[in-house]
Amino acid sequence: MQAKNFIVFVGGTSVLGAAVLLLGVSTATAQPSGATSTPDSEKPKYTSDGKLIAPSADVYREWIFVGTPVTPNDMNDGEASFPEFHNVYINPTAWKEWKKSGKFPEGTYMVKELTSVGTKKATSGNGYFQGEFTGLEASIKDTKRYPAEAKGWGYYSFGHSYPLAKETAPGVFTKCAECHVKNAAEDMVFVQYYPPLRAAKGKGKE
Repeated sequence: MQAKNFIVFVGGTSVLGAAVLLLGVSTATAQPSGATSTPDSEKPKYTSDGKLIAPSADVYREWIFVGTPVTPNDMNDGEASFPEFHNVYINPTAWKEWKKSGKFPEGTYMVKELTSVGTKKATSGNGYFQGEFTGLEASIKDTKRYPAEAKGWGYYSFGHSYPLAKETAPGVFTKCAECHVKNAAEDMVFVQYYPPLRAAKGKGKE
């Protein structure tokens, strides 16, 4: 079900960088033209039976923050499909490729951290302000692992209340992927609701 009304709060982006000093002989391995090496910290981890292990907040909160949609209950007849704030992060390697080519590469890993709607009043005025962490979801692009009907994306939910699951199986097509197929602006991603993604798309450089 698609939410009726929404508000998007956008903050600054956070880029995780690393500097490596190489001493002596270089041992770099040649890669195909256009290939990008993804650090292990950005790769999804699975159990032996194929469940996704919940990513660490210490890791994904250092990724690129792209926005925070919210569809509050009181703007949707008291019962919104997704009443929480959704803080969305994308892994830095995928972000670089998105900026360069305007495409989400294999291995794109997006994490959605849910928070409740807290107070509706602040010193700046009335509004919707984040409360407490409530849940965690993730989406991953891997065309070898996930079905063609979902365009090679897998969708996961670790729950909408704490304690969260430590691992989880991918959701069925009709639960998440079907809505993305029908409504997402770019390759299963709701780019239309994230100004940082729209602004960065395909600028021709990392």
